[in-house]
Amino acid sequence: MKIETKLTTVKIIKSMYSEFKHISLDSDFTLQKLVNRTIHQYIKDNEYRKGLNEYLELQSSGSKF
Repeated sequence: MKIETKLTTVKIIKSMYSEFKHISLDSDFTLQKLVNRTIHQYIKDNEYRKGLNEYLELQSSGSKF
């Protein structure tokens, strides 16, 4: 079964992306896997969604981080 995908563009904080690449290199964990799993949890888990919606640890830079 082939899953239909959607190509999209998102802006990611450069320093965080660099750190993610460094950490995930040994585990073969890709940004694609992270995004798909995070979206799935966001849809299915109300507590997870609430936690992300209330997360305030990122600095505001004019974007909606």
